[in-house]
Amino acid sequence: MTIRLTLLCAAAPTERDVRFGGDTPLDERALGQVRGVAGSLPAAACLTAPSQRCRQTAEALGREPVVEEPKLRDMDMGRWQGRTLDEVAAGDGAGLAQWMSDPEAAPHGGESVAQLCARIAAWMDGLPDDAGRVVAVVEQAVARAALLHALGAPRQSFWRIDVPPLSAVQLTGRSGRWNLRIAPVGSGESL
Repeated sequence: MTIRLTLLCAAAPTERDVRFGGDTPLDERALGQVRGVAGSLPAAACLTAPSQRCRQTAEALGREPVVEEPKLRDMDMGRWQGRTLDEVAAGDGAGLAQWMSDPEAAPHGGESVAQLCARIAAWMDGLPDDAGRVVAVVEQAVARAALLHALGAPRQSFWRIDVPPLSAVQLTGRSGRWNLRIAPVGSGESL
């Protein structure tokens, strides 16, 4: 049986204070945007990463039940948790440059890009063959890691993938092989 996995990136609050590992609650505008995309997603089991914004996004989709999956958590940012990019650049510019260029690096003491990619690959490959359709609400880093695994792309490509809030990535998998599926615009096909 083919697994049809849709990764939906969590919504973002209107007034974003972007921080490493930041987990700001969604405002009414963001929740309205989620409700607006709910109909384009397939009827499926709904999983969510444990962050507040992922849970709120999943709940706003109106799916029951929503199951929290700890393995889908965002990257552990260690000492950088809660800091802005500017703050990290000012205090640890060399570490930031290393982290952005070397997938094995974890100068913040948290999780490296490579470790995140391995965790997400193991989760994807561990989905049961009879999982059918699955929608998972995740952080952007998790969607990037899943795309790299599905395509067999090098981990150095991690930062070259743009995944905006409420973007959906659809993957199909069978027998340990994953494929990226892109639906044509205006086709009427739901993800």
